Amino acid sequence: MMSPVPGLLSSAARSFSLSCPAAGLLCCRLRGPGSGTRRNMSSKRQMDHLERTASNTRQNALYPAQVCGIINESETVKRLRLAVDPDFSFKAGQWVDFFIPGVETVGGFSMCSSPGLLQREGIVELAVKYAKHPPAHWVHTTCTVGSEVAMRVGGDFFFDPSPSDPSVDLLLVAGGVGINPLYSILLHTSDLLHINRASGGQDYNIGSAHLCYSAKNTQELLFKNSITEVCREFPDKFSCDFYVTQPSTDVDLNLQPFLSRGRITEEELRARVDPQRTLCFLCGPPPMIEAISKTLMDFGLPKDRILFEKWW
Repeated sequence: MMSPVPGLLSSAARSFSLSCPAAGLLCCRLRGPGSGTRRNMSSKRQMDHLERTASNTRQNALYPAQVCGIINESETVKRLRLAVDPDFSFKAGQWVDFFIPGVETVGGFSMCSSPGLLQREGIVELAVKYAKHPPAHWVHTTCTVGSEVAMRVGGDFFFDPSPSDPSVDLLLVAGGVGINPLYSILLHTSDLLHINRASGGQDYNIGSAHLCYSAKNTQELLFKNSITEVCREFPDKFSCDFYVTQPSTDVDLNLQPFLSRGRITEEELRARVDPQRTLCFLCGPPPMIEAISKTLMDFGLPKDRILFEKWW
């Protein structure tokens, strides 16, 4: 495990400021707080990340980072481990503006690791699906261990309870790589449960957390083994259902108890909704988000308890 090295990171910052065309743009496009978790994304033209998130809250600071590990999470997804500046911080569910020296387009990737990993090891992780979009393409074709980038945290989609907050039951609904911020939230909730256990129940009132996760096939179910491990560690708190729309015949026996064919059903969602206690986080393709949001509201879940992040 690599910890941040101040000399390397300050060198990365100097390199970034000199060679990234978007650095100057960044300085004059700092934005104030947005209007909550919802964004207007009705344009037929696919907007770049900075345009799409123009109304979202952002930190002011831009931090250098260095790639210290690359993992093939699936055939189409690479997970980057990044050593970051000691002052870097984020909330579970947030994303980063991802600046690559020599690449003008700014990426937008959700953290898939927990704030706890950052505190323990000085590491954040991003899982990036292959695409022709320049930042994702760079991750899959050019990025190596030692590559230097810069990142700035943003987003109004996060779970960050205080120790004294009342308990809520989380419903996490993910489609495809929309799992990334929800996996961060799941890991953060697990960390809080460990804190609660260590304090004898004095810190954090954590309710239950249920994950509904849909993907094309089991290979594209990212982090599935870690997710089921968390469910087995806290069986009274965590549960999950995986859905595959194009199932393959070869399925790990450990996965079978959690696996269903087809899409997430209304019956499954209804069983998980308590209008007084449920807080729902959704992340996935826009049509999925819109359909599930409507279904949840039909079940009586208030609109302000349905938070979502759309990926394109």
